[in-house]
Amino acid sequence: MQLKIMPKKKRLPAGRVALILFLCQMISALEVPLDPKLLEDLVQPPTITQQSPKDYIIDPRENIVIQCEAKGKPPPSFSWTRNGTHFDIDKDPLVTMKPGSGTLTINIMSEGKAETYEGVYQCTARNERGAAISNNIVVRPSRSPLWTKEKLEPITLRNGQSLVLPCRPPLGLPPPIIFWMDNSFQRLPQSERVSQGLNGDLYFSNVLPEDTREDYICYARFNHTQTIQQKQPISVKVISVDELNDTIAANLSDTEFYSAKPNRERPPTFLTPEGNTSNKEELRGNVLSLECIAEGLPTPVIYWIKEDGTLPTNRTFYRNFKKTLQIIQVSEADSGNYQCIAKNALGAIHHTISVTVKAAPYWILAPQNLVLSPGEDGSLICRANGNPKPRISWLLNGVPIEIAPDDPSRKIDGDTIIFSNVQERSSAVYQCNASNEYGYLLANAFVNVLAEPPRILTSANTLYQVIANRPALLDCAFFGSPLPTIEWFKGAKGSALRDDIYVLHENGTLEIPVAQKDSTGTYTCVARNKLGMAKNEVHLEIKDPTRIIKQPEYAVVQRGSTVSFECKVKHDHTLTLTITWLKDNGELPSDGRFTVDKDHLEVADVRDSDGGAYTCVANTTLDMVSASAVLSVVDVPNPPFDLELTDQLDKSVQLSWTPGDDNNSPITKFIIEYEDAMHEAGLWHHQTEVSGTQTTAQLKLSPYVNYSFRVMAVNSLGRSLPSEPSEQYLTKAAEPDTNPTAVEGLGSEPDNLVITWKPLNGFESNGPGLQYKVSWRQKDGDDEWASVVVANVSKYIVSGTPTFVPYLIKVQALNDVGFAPEPAVVMGHSGEDLPMVAPGNVRVNVVNSTLAEVHWDPVPLKSIRGHLQGYRIYYWKAQEGSLKRNRRHIEKKILTFQGSKTHGMLPGLEPFSHYALNVRVVNGKGEGPASPDRVFNTPEGVPSAPSSLKIVNPTLDSLTLEWDPPSRPNGILTEYTLKYQPINSTHELGPLVDLKIPANKTRWTLKNLNFSTRYKFYFYAQTAAGSGSQITEEAVTTVDEAMASRQVDIATQGWFIGLMCAVALLILILLIVCFIRRNKGGKYPVKEKEDAHADPEIQPMKEDDGTFGEYSDAEDHKPLKKGSRTPSDRTVKKEDSDDSLVDYGEGVNGQFNEDGSFIGQYSGKKEKEPAEGNESSEAPSPVNAMNSFV
Repeated sequence: MQLKIMPKKKRLPAGRVALILFLCQMISALEVPLDPKLLEDLVQPPTITQQSPKDYIIDPRENIVIQCEAKGKPPPSFSWTRNGTHFDIDKDPLVTMKPGSGTLTINIMSEGKAETYEGVYQCTARNERGAAISNNIVVRPSRSPLWTKEKLEPITLRNGQSLVLPCRPPLGLPPPIIFWMDNSFQRLPQSERVSQGLNGDLYFSNVLPEDTREDYICYARFNHTQTIQQKQPISVKVISVDELNDTIAANLSDTEFYSAKPNRERPPTFLTPEGNTSNKEELRGNVLSLECIAEGLPTPVIYWIKEDGTLPTNRTFYRNFKKTLQIIQVSEADSGNYQCIAKNALGAIHHTISVTVKAAPYWILAPQNLVLSPGEDGSLICRANGNPKPRISWLLNGVPIEIAPDDPSRKIDGDTIIFSNVQERSSAVYQCNASNEYGYLLANAFVNVLAEPPRILTSANTLYQVIANRPALLDCAFFGSPLPTIEWFKGAKGSALRDDIYVLHENGTLEIPVAQKDSTGTYTCVARNKLGMAKNEVHLEIKDPTRIIKQPEYAVVQRGSTVSFECKVKHDHTLTLTITWLKDNGELPSDGRFTVDKDHLEVADVRDSDGGAYTCVANTTLDMVSASAVLSVVDVPNPPFDLELTDQLDKSVQLSWTPGDDNNSPITKFIIEYEDAMHEAGLWHHQTEVSGTQTTAQLKLSPYVNYSFRVMAVNSLGRSLPSEPSEQYLTKAAEPDTNPTAVEGLGSEPDNLVITWKPLNGFESNGPGLQYKVSWRQKDGDDEWASVVVANVSKYIVSGTPTFVPYLIKVQALNDVGFAPEPAVVMGHSGEDLPMVAPGNVRVNVVNSTLAEVHWDPVPLKSIRGHLQGYRIYYWKAQEGSLKRNRRHIEKKILTFQGSKTHGMLPGLEPFSHYALNVRVVNGKGEGPASPDRVFNTPEGVPSAPSSLKIVNPTLDSLTLEWDPPSRPNGILTEYTLKYQPINSTHELGPLVDLKIPANKTRWTLKNLNFSTRYKFYFYAQTAAGSGSQITEEAVTTVDEAMASRQVDIATQGWFIGLMCAVALLILILLIVCFIRRNKGGKYPVKEKEDAHADPEIQPMKEDDGTFGEYSDAEDHKPLKKGSRTPSDRTVKKEDSDDSLVDYGEGVNGQFNEDGSFIGQYSGKKEKEPAEGNESSEAPSPVNAMNSFV
């Protein structure tokens, strides 16, 4: 609750209290609160509350209403005087008085005239405590008389003379407003030369022929009666000097001579006021208007100064083209001499106006009503000022105090009446009259002597709610006579509150400067005087302040997007919170794009007009807080406009433009583009970029281009749309600046030279008639340059050239204006032909079983007949003795070696094979003849893995293995190696057994094995070069029959069957319980138990340290890291390790370094030995699992 803080009551020494109270009673009065219940009970003298103005001008067409309203207790009665004598309203049937009021209504609309009731009226309101009187109300009917009849002669005068058209309106009440118009009711134009004076006359400093007219009409508007009176039109004719001479010559004889001289220029003279000085008197508070109107030729200009002073800055105004000086709210300090100066080219003149400011009476201290207790003292003070100084006179109940009954408690001392030891009979209404020759002031002030016990006017048990840490003001409005003393208490048994913590105001209010939570409670106000005591209780509650804990934040968004403001508020939960959003301190626009949801404001499809300050206002009944954030709406700039081309030269022009709106994001640069309407109409090219602060650019131009320009503005959000194109500007033609580029000379046939180039575009042509001069000659000859001029082509073919001869070539551009600069010379060659000679002395060096090195002698350059591309080796696998017979059906492989290399490597050969090859030289035309075939053999290599491995016919103590030989033996097989080891029930690997098998075998039986045992086998072949890749497999021997029979017997025993049934029943009961608990919403922690008891069979695998680790059949834990599971049909696919040629040559043919070494890595892949842990396994068979169970 926000309350106004009253002035703090000061503590005074005890010895000075009596004196201070006496002085206060002498200069002030007991204030009666405007409480309706109190006013109903208290006796009070009359007080005038409303009356008509002193100078009351009435409309004679309406009834006359003279107002007089007053209040008092008991209600006052009213009477009137007219022109100083009693006005008996009962005797005049046209006059009535409003019931309960003194307001008179005179009914002149039915009969009677307003002039009959013209006079001075005064109202008196009277009750048992005194009488109050109104001002003297002068009632006058308004008048709007007609103009007197007069005959106005036409005015004829010479051009340049001065003229005053008189208005002289009839005297009206109030005075009319004057203005000049023509017959069409159009106001006549006014200027420094022609203007209307304060008296209504129309002044011409000098006349011109256009001033000639017959309808200068002065109008007088009487606002009170809403009527306009019109003067007779005045005719004015201005004659020029030539017209005047013609008139004079027509009226003279031939012997007479006369000529009117042209109107000469003259210095200023004043039309008003007259003379050098004048006087002006004005009343204080009115508007001082000083006027000077001068004539002269040329028209004078008016200046104003104040002698020995300056014109007041804020109160001085110039009217009527500075011919009138006005000072508003004029005071005595504005008295003095004012000078107006009229000046033109021929001189100056001045006039001094002596201003005297008089003053009707005005209040310095008007008398105030006094409410006193019997025996108290007081005073009425009436102080006024004026010029001349006003005379003060006192009246008592409307009667001059000199003839009023004596009162021993009253003493008059000029403008002060002093009361001492008043009694109830001292109650009266006093009137103070301050008057001088310019007016008067009349004020009523009553003295009301009352004896009243204390009354507390504040409602009982009023609840005050205040925000913590703010001032709390507890009201205790009171009344009593004599003035009661006020004390405050807190709680039922609290002591009086002192002003060292609290502030006790004179009006009874208790102020708690900083209210805290512990300030909550009940407070009691006690009022005492000698006639009694009164008390009242009020209650105070302290509430938490409302706080905005998350304020809306400044936002910059692009036009068309959505923005959201958040305003989170914390408040006292006992108060009702209202959140209101404002935009620029006004209501949000009534637009569906604005959405308010709890503590959010969202604005969709943001527009430019949405930018501004958004304020979140959180209101409770006690406090209000707000927070604001600014929304800036940005977008790409608007396009520039008003493009203009200036300083147009042959090769440059200046472009200027006006930037468009930057849409709240500063423009960083302008992009200028051009269109060549002659060569590429509709296609815009980038010209240049300039800073965002520039609005002009100097542009370089090319010849013979029909330019149009456009500009785009760029800011942080992007670029604007292009501006409208500028006007077109065609530059003059010139010779080309550049020649064609990418000039080449290559032959397409052995006997020609094809010269090609990149042609110039239309923009680069620089003029009409673009052509090309193509020139050529042999590089090593003495021939002159041959040339030809062509157009609209980009190549030229020279025929009949020698094969593969170097030529010098140049291509020069030209147009109708001239040639481009001398072009650069490039070298080319005539057409190539196939090489004529094969490489010789081809030699092969076998490096290993898969790699060979080839050497050859280079071919002579002349026999190549073209650009040497490199050498190409063809090689293939052949059978001995059938090289030529099956050559056509053999698949050949190709390797190309670029440049002039004379050796290379052949990778990816098959071991133990017979190969043939030849070499050819390659140029741009193709391959030359092949060299004679050379043959070579590769040595043996290690074999591939056996093609398959099967385990068949398992018995109690034996297993039979069958296999297929390796698909690529890579030599002569010498033997097979078989390694195997058992796997026990704990998945551990047993000792490894190594067995050699002859190369001609494809089947082998292992005997004396353990029954019902899993074995893992590792099998590979060998040649003289070493061991090949291995293949693995697993198998299990069969189960012992006696053991199997015991297992069957156990399964058929009755006790075993009963045990299994009991277990099944128990599981069924547990499932039912789980189902019931789940339906009831309970939780069965199966998952937790499963997580707590992991599968004990899943064991970690040993690190691969070169020994066989622990065997596991778990799917995610392979027994050997690099092994592989065998297919379900117990066969193993062969693992190829063929070398690939893809990694070696150019494209699919392979590639070698310059020294013939092979680029890339050549390696074969094979499985590791079992000792390296390179095995795989399958899950144990059901029989083995049963054995483990037993």
